Amino acid sequence: MKYIVTINDKNYEVEVEKGQASIVKTTQAAVVPVHAAAPVSAVPAETAAPAVPATQANTVSGESLKAPIPGSILAVNVHPGASVKKGDVLLILEAMKMETEINAPRDGMVSQIMVAKGASVSTGDILLALQ
Repeated sequence: MKYIVTINDKNYEVEVEKGQASIVKTTQAAVVPVHAAAPVSAVPAETAAPAVPATQANTVSGESLKAPIPGSILAVNVHPGASVKKGDVLLILEAMKMETEINAPRDGMVSQIMVAKGASVSTGDILLALQ
């Protein structure tokens, strides 16, 4: 079952299956005046999409690497704990039928990966974290 949950002005489309929750999509929530705010409730989502690890909602440890443009993740070329050099291709993002390589901004180690192959991301969404 899928739900849309709003936390800290961000909408998370969450898929819950067999006791495990996965984030499918994240979008910026509309700002609602405090006096007009309603109680938070889960609303079933209408569309299906590949799952993203639930770590997206957790605190990021290290330098976060954000999506430069909205699109879909075509490939994740690294795993948590992997050592990377400046310029290594970490992810491939597809936007408007064009592939964009997301490169390592510096030498380091991948501490967290927030997206999975096939996930939809918005501009500014955290893709992974480097230490």
